[in-house]
Amino acid sequence: MAYEARNFEHLLGIEGLSDKLLKNHFTLYQGYVTNTNKLIDELGKLEKEGKAGTPEYAELRRRFGWEWNGMRLHEYYFGKMTRGGKEIDKNTNLYRKIVKDFGSYENWEKDFKATGMMRGIGWAVLYYDITAGRLLNVWINEHDGGHLSGASPILIMDVFEHAFMIDYGTKRADYIEAFFKAIDWTIDPELDSALFGGK
Repeated sequence: MAYEARNFEHLLGIEGLSDKLLKNHFTLYQGYVTNTNKLIDELGKLEKEGKAGTPEYAELRRRFGWEWNGMRLHEYYFGKMTRGGKEIDKNTNLYRKIVKDFGSYENWEKDFKATGMMRGIGWAVLYYDITAGRLLNVWINEHDGGHLSGASPILIMDVFEHAFMIDYGTKRADYIEAFFKAIDWTIDPELDSALFGGK
């Protein structure tokens, strides 16, 4: 079954991110979906031809993580934004967990923004380490490297240049502020309880 690009056009008109920027970003995301499907097909073809041990197969297999993560990270990123944003509910277990792990929501926000301001291209991610029961802000340099094995992404911020240059040039901090105004902190009550209720 092929992956299908999700439609995020409901984000058009979002404050702080122009429609031109978003449409370009959606096109980039759709490219990751297309390339993920192409790689799945090509790898399957090579396997059927008995070429799984070839350098060609190996290089395509290595490339798969880049394309698939590029697809999925963009889905998480766009999926946690909404026009006007939705503030975090201070009665959720997620909010209480942020306060417990970072000392305050403000401390977490300052640290997450600092992570996003690091020089280079990549992603800032709020991860939940289910095993240790703690939240961590993490920098991912490339789509396919730097992820925390077994941890669940809670919030993803794209800080590759394509996410902000059209609107903000090199003013990444202004883009980060616009992103924060668009975050949708809505969390399903069952997920909130299952992930953060007992920790």
